Amino acid sequence: MEGGGDGGGRRRMKKTIRHHQADEGSSTAAHEDPPVAPMEEDVVAEVPDEDEPVGPKKSELRSRLGWAVVRAIYRGLLDFQRARLEEMGFGPFLTLDELAPDVALIQALKERWDPECHAFLFPWGHMIPTLEDVVRITGLRVDGQAVTGVTYTSYQELAERLLGLAVTREKSSLIPRTGLQWSLGVASARHETGESQADYMTRMTEDARAALAEEEGAAADPDLRRFLIFVIGKLILGTRGDPVSYRCLPLLEDLSSVGSYAWGAALLAHLFDSLGTSSRVTGVAGFFPLLQVWAYHHLPSLGSGEPRWAGAVAMLRCWRFRRDEQSLRRQVTMIHDALDSVPFGHVQWTPYVGEDDAAQPWVERGRPYFGRDIWLHSFNTVVLLHHQLVTRTLGLHQSRPWERPGWSFRGIQQETDWTVRAREQLTDWEQRGREVVSEATSDEDYFCAYARRYGAQVYKGSRRPIASLEGILHSTIQQQDDLQAVVDQLRAKLDRAQQMVGGASSSREDPGRSVLEGQLAAAVARAEDALVQAREREAELRAVLARTTVLEAEVAELRLRPEAAEVARWRQEAEEAARLRTEAGDFCT
Repeated sequence: MEGGGDGGGRRRMKKTIRHHQADEGSSTAAHEDPPVAPMEEDVVAEVPDEDEPVGPKKSELRSRLGWAVVRAIYRGLLDFQRARLEEMGFGPFLTLDELAPDVALIQALKERWDPECHAFLFPWGHMIPTLEDVVRITGLRVDGQAVTGVTYTSYQELAERLLGLAVTREKSSLIPRTGLQWSLGVASARHETGESQADYMTRMTEDARAALAEEEGAAADPDLRRFLIFVIGKLILGTRGDPVSYRCLPLLEDLSSVGSYAWGAALLAHLFDSLGTSSRVTGVAGFFPLLQVWAYHHLPSLGSGEPRWAGAVAMLRCWRFRRDEQSLRRQVTMIHDALDSVPFGHVQWTPYVGEDDAAQPWVERGRPYFGRDIWLHSFNTVVLLHHQLVTRTLGLHQSRPWERPGWSFRGIQQETDWTVRAREQLTDWEQRGREVVSEATSDEDYFCAYARRYGAQVYKGSRRPIASLEGILHSTIQQQDDLQAVVDQLRAKLDRAQQMVGGASSSREDPGRSVLEGQLAAAVARAEDALVQAREREAELRAVLARTTVLEAEVAELRLRPEAAEVARWRQEAEEAARLRTEAGDFCT
């Protein structure tokens, strides 16, 4: 696979397949970083300095391809073309409103991503966007055929035959977008001096309409394919910079079958894969608004987004980004602090209860794929949606195991048929994966195992009282288990020693056995004392954690809904919160 700008001349080709196996760390094999530009904007490679301002003139995102361009082309299409897109299932997606990028939130979430299990690591456990989130937020189909097939080293013949575009770079799956924009009539996609947004959209729409076929038939098919490759290759499966991915072009040859593919599932696979890139790269590839709205909806206490309006529409239309003019690094730090102090009770695990699904048929079609462990496909990207990690989204208690079975694929060969290369995972998709179940009656075992495995990554400091207390509590519980095992072993040895001493004619005849018995008895007493102290410490920690959790929840609610009559009470409880934070720091020490 190659990447680069319109005229950069730099090429990087991926010729190997990277495998990730359960319980292994990240692969050290060389591979091409996946594209890292969001839907409408390109992202610079490095995180700015802490004091660098964020504003309209000096932003971490440089405007390259606005969603407005896609909307203008869509509005320029004639009614019969828009009707065909509706039949394919792209209607809800193409009528969504543009969402300003929340760069700090995306970066903070990316830094919490664990590429081994494809999930975010939070103080309250694993959390991931699911297929239900995808279909509700974007309206894209998550059921049907997997987005897979053959990948080629060159798409030149396909592009010339199906799109009517000349391709000069023979070995590439990325094509400069300028040729696409010219063919769609919107080569000039920038605001002119003094031009209003309405005039800008009108101009682009008129330019697109003038360049597109006016009647149904063979002449209109290339127009529709060019628009689809633009939407899929630039938005749904986004690329870095200007180039547009042509990998899905073979699926567009028969336009009557385009609507049968699970484009929403491919979007999620592409997003999961891109989240595993270095945290030094700001942003993620693909459709970043999914992450934003997912966080706004599931973690409302962060206060990053604000509702736009309610209604039976894809949820991307219901939110807007709440801008913050502080530096990016400071914003990211504040979001990390907020994530570490969100009361567990404020995490919305089942936010879609009561939704009017009858008005969203795309949700009903995708329901058979909800709540299942299933392999997601986007050609050479095959990743597992491990829903078993987040059974709480199904209203169940979280069970302890979270090992990720099988392999994930990321790479491209000279020419690969992924329906053969990933046959096992494709069969899993066709059988709709495996239903997630849980027989756990509480989350306690899960939290103990989670703290033991991820404590160093998740519970990081005494200034985050709830996160720290949770980590200390579960570590203490684990210590109790270890101490209990030591006590049991020492007791067994003591019993054997007493039996040996009792069997001797006299302790004076074998003083060594008597000494051993005394040493073992003293060791058992010390271990039991330590176990009692650990249990007392657990009780104290639980009491402090309960008080802190209740107080933090009340403070968070007051911050969300401040009322004049509660200001005095808020101040008093803020003082109490500060005292408890100090107490938490003492426990950490």
